[in-house]
Amino acid sequence: MMKQLFIKSAAVCCPDRELLSYFNLPSSDIDNSFIPAVMRRRTSMTTRMAITAAKLACLQANTEAQNLASVFASLGGEIQVTDALCRLLPDDNELLSPTQFHNSVHNTTAGYWGILNKCQAPTTAIAAADDTFAMGLIEVWAQLQQGSGERLLVCYDELWPQYLAPPIGQAAFACAFVLSTEAEQAIGAITMPQVSQQNKQDMQAEWLKLTAAAPAAAVIPLLLALQHRQPGLVPLNIKAPIWASQFTV
Repeated sequence: MMKQLFIKSAAVCCPDRELLSYFNLPSSDIDNSFIPAVMRRRTSMTTRMAITAAKLACLQANTEAQNLASVFASLGGEIQVTDALCRLLPDDNELLSPTQFHNSVHNTTAGYWGILNKCQAPTTAIAAADDTFAMGLIEVWAQLQQGSGERLLVCYDELWPQYLAPPIGQAAFACAFVLSTEAEQAIGAITMPQVSQQNKQDMQAEWLKLTAAAPAAAVIPLLLALQHRQPGLVPLNIKAPIWASQFTV
């Protein structure tokens, strides 16, 4: 029998607060106090946003981060650092920065999270184009079917160099959830993501526009359902096939 997935907390980090004004969603700016200065100097906006959202979600759920397994889902990951390194490669006179090279991999943020919290629990980094958030949820769901406990899911993307793939990456956004198979202190529940019959005509135009520019904003319908305590089928991406989960209060 498949276990239900319960939401213990949800937190958003968005440096541009005007970005979410249409949806009236609360968000936090990057909180630099969560990362020691010596580590902060080496991290990108991507990592600082994701860690802010993750820390806030853990605090809301009263969950100890040191023992919490996690899934980090991002379409672009450290796209700014990777782009800068790629532009240096043709120049034989330029030396690559060891710090930039170290920070250029997709699981950079997951690594910093583990170091910051002295966490040796398993972590997974996922990128799945438009389906990244949905696949992150499926990964968490699959892991929790194998055993009880909690998982941290972080979905994030920063500003992209605009020559790469406009309109992707025109806004920075991060969101984190603590998810569990236990109903105690849950603020909502969702079913396993599945392909639905929904189409773009049924979706909010402002959300479609924002998610095209900030892929991690695919989480907004779920955040709105949580905020308004509104049960129903929640879309998790904007391009066919549409993935969705049934949300209950």
